[in-house]
Amino acid sequence: MAGLNDNPFGEPEIDNPFADPSIQQITRNTTSLQQTLDDYRPFDNDQNVLGNSSGTTQPATLHPSTQSPPVYNQSGAQFQTNNNGAMAGGSKSPGMTQISTAELERAQEELERKTRELERREANIMRTSNEQTNNWPPLPSMCPMQPCFFHDISIDIPFEFQKTVQRLYKLWMFYAIVMVVNIFGGLVILIHSGEIRTFGLSIFYALLFTPASFLCWYRPAYKAFKTDSSFSFMMFFFIFSFQALVTTIQTIGFPGSGTCGVIMAVSQFSSGWGVVVGLFLMCIAFAYGTCAVGNIFMLTKIHQIYRSGEKITMSKARAEFQNEILGNSIVRDAAADAARASVQSTFNRY
Repeated sequence: MAGLNDNPFGEPEIDNPFADPSIQQITRNTTSLQQTLDDYRPFDNDQNVLGNSSGTTQPATLHPSTQSPPVYNQSGAQFQTNNNGAMAGGSKSPGMTQISTAELERAQEELERKTRELERREANIMRTSNEQTNNWPPLPSMCPMQPCFFHDISIDIPFEFQKTVQRLYKLWMFYAIVMVVNIFGGLVILIHSGEIRTFGLSIFYALLFTPASFLCWYRPAYKAFKTDSSFSFMMFFFIFSFQALVTTIQTIGFPGSGTCGVIMAVSQFSSGWGVVVGLFLMCIAFAYGTCAVGNIFMLTKIHQIYRSGEKITMSKARAEFQNEILGNSIVRDAAADAARASVQSTFNRY
């Protein structure tokens, strides 16, 4: 029998399965693979390939990672970042970045506004403490008259109202220029038609309305924006409404009224030089109309600003009137003298 000795009493001889050549080849390949896995070093960037030919072992070296730490948003989601640390993923990252930038811009604008307001208040305090001299009207030093008011919008007026006050000041200057040009219009009428009434009244109106408009409606508005005075605002609204009505009448230009309005311009149109005179007077009428429109616009704008803020109340205006006017010693003494004189005259009558 194959695979057994001829001796029937001896132990049977069994074929060795590992002696097969195919089995031995598999065993050698397994041993080689095991040695290769033993030589693999995952933390060694220079020798991290299976089957290192050198066969020498070196200690593993840890290299610092160049990746940025993970970034999380407010909801806990992780943003993917690249090697430079910039966000490379996440659907919510662009929107959140824009919102954050807008909030920072609003905070910066608010901080700048508060800084300008503090600078204005500081300059106002320094001006009051140093008793800075008046600078308006700007008169030369050789003039015997001296300025009567201190006028500086950038110092006295809060930043959010400076543009409004500047427009109101420019509107007053434009009205003063129109009043001066109206004098030349009256002079042209005098030369062309011999009518002297318009020329005389134009000079009178320029000398009266120019300073009166500054004192009666611009200065109250300036003081109202400066001190947030309800009484000054009430005075401004009342007088400035009358100013808007006056400029509307001056735009119409009734004959003999002293202003070169539309009616006066049309009445001067005739052949020859009358066309030139009429066109010149029509330009003056257009300037008066511009003043009337500007007055209505500024009156509406200022009224909307302070009605929206609810800063104007009759009770507050009445309290300020009592404190400023009736509390003034000069006014109080004048009222007492007038009352004393009235009582004395009454006793003397009887």
